[in-house]
Parts: sequence; structure tokens; C-alpha cells
Amino acid sequence: MRDIAVFSGSAHPELAAEICAQLGAALNPVRIQRFANDCLEVQLQANCREHDVFLIQPIVPPVQEHLVELFLMLDAARGASAARITVVMPHYAYARSDKKDAPRISIGGRLMADLLVAAGANRVLAMTLHSPQVHGFFSVPVDQLHALRELAAHFQGRDLSNTIVVSPDLGNAKPASAFARMLGVPVAAGAKQRFADDKVTITAIIGEVAGRDIIVLDDEIAKGSTLIELMDRLRERDARSIRIACTHGLFADDALRRLGDQPDVEEIVCTNTVPLADGTGHPKLTVLSVAPLLAEAIRRIHNGESVSALFHDA
Repeated sequence: MRDIAVFSGSAHPELAAEICAQLGAALNPVRIQRFANDCLEVQLQANCREHDVFLIQPIVPPVQEHLVELFLMLDAARGASAARITVVMPHYAYARSDKKDAPRISIGGRLMADLLVAAGANRVLAMTLHSPQVHGFFSVPVDQLHALRELAAHFQGRDLSNTIVVSPDLGNAKPASAFARMLGVPVAAGAKQRFADDKVTITAIIGEVAGRDIIVLDDEIAKGSTLIELMDRLRERDARSIRIACTHGLFADDALRRLGDQPDVEEIVCTNTVPLADGTGHPKLTVLSVAPLLAEAIRRIHNGESVSALFHDA
């Protein structure tokens, strides 16, 4: 068995350290230097030759900065004769650019996948990609994890007899249905139309939500515009209470405060796939760790074991 070597970029070193603690492996140092002309240079400060190398870097703001860091880490590992290089990418920001929905528009999710492979990635470990087709953008093996079990475990043990899971749109209905099955509750979905990054309309809710306790499940919360619109529709239909659950809590533009200050929102739950911005926090926010899940997936990849077996009953 080849030796393992784990490195982290600057995007989320706290998560990387927690993963390595769970894995029982050292988090090796990385030197990132910026030249006077604003170019970056990366040095992996541990031996990579014939090692199984894992590079941990969620793609979070500043997105372009962290992408270039990752490209340079990949190039450094390839140049150091790593046996295999796996990108551990808990959040893939460009996954939202997954289709050509306007003339002459770029498909950034596919382009960034091509660039990661060109830079040296042999494998990718990701979590909750925005849509199913993003998985197919990569020409190397991709293991996609999801945090449904972690989120479901947070709600289990409560009285859920009056609860229904609501997906903000039909595109997220499949994971919402899986989440509802874990909780043993019904599921509903919104019919959403997006006009701009921060302008959406939900014209209908498919399912009975009147008098129910709602758990809204989404993959990512950025500005929170979709959830604000959804909550307006839920109130019109006399929902009793609202809880929000998501994997990637980006909470841009004061989204956490705007959501948390809604009087009928009782709780907001996310995972630590992305770091909370400085000063971001709210009494209603709970952050769950996915480090044990990522560490177990890394261990299985390193040992040549099944990763999909982690979700065989999901």
C-alpha cells in the first residue's frame, strides 16, 4: 500500500485539520507565496514521490484565488511524481454553471472540471454537487458524497408527526425525497423560476403544507433569495413553523441574518463544507461537521474500498 500524503490550500484549513484528525494522518504544510506581480507560487512541503496524495480545497470566495491555488497544488504534486492525486473538494462553486440557458453563455462547471484534470487531478471527491450532470463534466472518477444522513440525524429523535420536508424546486426533489424517507415524513416541492442570480419566483407548492411543521432542504444557501420567496408562499398556505437545512451554508450578503430574523424560522442547520465568513453567526444557526464522512471516504479511496457503500441504504 502506498503512503498517504494530505495537503490543504488556504480555503478551509480548519476542515482539513479535522479530517486529518479523524483519518489519523498528518496534515502536511503548504507554502503559498505571492510575487510582486500578484502571481502565486505553491510548494508542497512534504514528500509526494509515489504517494497517494489528497489535496483538500473547497472552492469558496475568493473563488478564483482558491481555484488557482488548487491548480498550482495539483501541478506541484504531479511534478513531484505523486502516484495518484485526489482533489477533495467539499464545495464546487462552479457547479451552478451547469447548462447553457442563454445565448453565448459559458458553462463554467464543465470548463473548471477540464482545467482540474489538465492540472493533474486523477480523481475527485466532492460533496452535494448542484445538479446530477456536473458529475459527468469530469473525465476522471468522481465520488460524490452527500450530507443527508448527518442532517437527518440532527432532526431524528424529535416529534416529527406533523412534519413535512419541502424542496425549494423540483430539481432538488430527489434528495429531498431521500431525506424525507430517512425521517419518515412526507415531501413537497416548490415550482420555481429563476430570472437572475437573486430574483426567483415560486408559483406553486406541490404538496399539502397547511398547518404543518416545515423542514426546507436545499443544497446551498448563497443570498437566500429562493428561501425568502419560498417562505412567503409557505406562509400564504398557513405553514405552522419552518426549519431550514442545507449542505453548503455560504450565507452571502447578510443572508444568514435575513433568514434567521424571520419570526417563524425556528432553526437553520448547515454543514462545515465551507467556512463561515468572519462575523457570520446567528443564535438559530447550527453547524454540523462532515469531517468524519470525508475522512472515511478518503480512507476507503486509499485502501481501494467502496465509497458508494457508505450510502447503500440512502
